[in-house]
Amino acid sequence: MIAAKRQLIANALLTGTGAEIALAVDTDGLRSGMRLWFADLDERHGPVAELKPHGLKSHRVRLTFGNFSGAVIRQIAQAPVEDQQLARALVSSIGPEHEVSIHGQDLADWTVASGSFQLQAVVRHVEGPDTDEAIRRTCQEVIVPVMAAMAELIGYDILETETAEAMPAYEGAVHPANVARRERNPRNRLLCIRLHGDKCAVCGIDPRQVYGAGIGIVEVHHLEPLANLAEPRPYDPACDLIPLCPNCHRAVHTRRPIPLDISELRRCMEDAGA
Repeated sequence: MIAAKRQLIANALLTGTGAEIALAVDTDGLRSGMRLWFADLDERHGPVAELKPHGLKSHRVRLTFGNFSGAVIRQIAQAPVEDQQLARALVSSIGPEHEVSIHGQDLADWTVASGSFQLQAVVRHVEGPDTDEAIRRTCQEVIVPVMAAMAELIGYDILETETAEAMPAYEGAVHPANVARRERNPRNRLLCIRLHGDKCAVCGIDPRQVYGAGIGIVEVHHLEPLANLAEPRPYDPACDLIPLCPNCHRAVHTRRPIPLDISELRRCMEDAGA
């Protein structure tokens, strides 16, 4: 039963959306499922994703808007062009093996113009839809990019602050200080990995193959360092971001303030016989 997999679904959605997701059991119909929405909007005032078994070996994912979503839909209508493009790219990144459709619209150029917006996807599995693997796959491959697209349009952002340790006057002393960090859009990371995969763009290692499928430690590198930007600008994950393993990511940043170019790091590895 999907309803018994609530924590698995919550964990699968934690990465990528940049917003807190609420879940509830959906008992409408003959087979129970789950309903998911942005926790701060509640399910009446924003997009709601429905996950249910479909046939013997499939899931159906359907995204609609609650009955009182007018304010959010007006906010979405004012989303910058680059946010709309990223939202479409997230939906387009869903694999062709999944049957994705948007009612009355083309997948390449859809918009959220009214409360009648509806996106639907059918995800087929080798085994039954109630297995952990089937539910995890549906979440990672369909629900996460769909909800991340909605988060992009609504404007959810992760604003990061850090507490840094100043130089201690003596060993063990800690002086906390706030450090400003440039915002890093979690949807950019999600889409970068979906477009380029988990393999390091420099050394070629795939951390999941080395450490197991449950350990995804690939990092995303900005080809133009965020710290060098005079003002924020939208990133194109297809061109501006690449996946790196933690070792190579650390290596490119051994030169400051301008990190090593990827081609420079490759030459260093070749010279070292790696």
